[in-house]
Amino acid sequence: MHSGQIIKALSGFYYVEEDGVIYQCKASGKFRKNDQKPLVGDFCEFSIENETEGYIRQLQVRRNELVRPPICNIDQALLVFSAKEPDMNTLLLDRFLVLIEHLHIDPIICISKMDLVDNDEIKNMMEPYQKAGYRVYYLSSKENHGIEELKHLFQDKVTVITGQSGVGKSSLLNALDIHLNIDTNEISKALGRGKHTTRHVELLKMYGGYVADTPGFSSLELNMEPIDLAKSFHDFEELSQGCKFRGCLHDSEPGCLVKEAIENGQISKERYEHYLMFLKESKLLKERKYG
Repeated sequence: MHSGQIIKALSGFYYVEEDGVIYQCKASGKFRKNDQKPLVGDFCEFSIENETEGYIRQLQVRRNELVRPPICNIDQALLVFSAKEPDMNTLLLDRFLVLIEHLHIDPIICISKMDLVDNDEIKNMMEPYQKAGYRVYYLSSKENHGIEELKHLFQDKVTVITGQSGVGKSSLLNALDIHLNIDTNEISKALGRGKHTTRHVELLKMYGGYVADTPGFSSLELNMEPIDLAKSFHDFEELSQGCKFRGCLHDSEPGCLVKEAIENGQISKERYEHYLMFLKESKLLKERKYG
């Protein structure tokens, strides 16, 4: 039995990479019986029927999973937000961060189009995020600024690149020279990339890791329990260990260390206001769901 990772799914075939070799596989019949479907990103056990074809026999437990695009076992997400055109939107950034952290994916904030703004203004806006422990990179694809600093992040990771429309995700990928990378070209050739018009998800080799070529979330609804929302603000979660009440939602409860941290400036008041908005939304969704 062989072990590998599914890097592409197309027309009922799964392309599994093991030690640099790609095998075209079909899923064993047992997956259909168990109402289970292999996903791009799955680590699997597979058998080889001839030199380059085989059957997927077993899937390993997934660490996380996205519905659209259907992909799993994501290590990190590059959240691309533009400094200008469209303007920086911290409310939307916090929403993305919540969704990413809820799935136990490591978020990396990338601020694009820095050539269009006063750097100090944006960096001041991002200071609370850096203070909260987030990694923030300032980029200009047009001027090739900050691109080199990103390249080491991909090593041994599965990465999704996501963010709102018009922020420069495609420009960032082009600046990273993804299609000029020799490994990417070889894998693309092996998979027949460009010969199919069917929409599919694929992991592309880049700088020692994989990047999903389909942008992230199609839905930004916070479909999670209020307590899970609170845990998805990781800096709140760290402080919550000292809150008076277990399961504190940092709203109206007394003895809340998060609210104390806001009062003394340890946590951004704006991020807390965003959290309260999300908490209200989460409670409303829960009411609709359970009546």
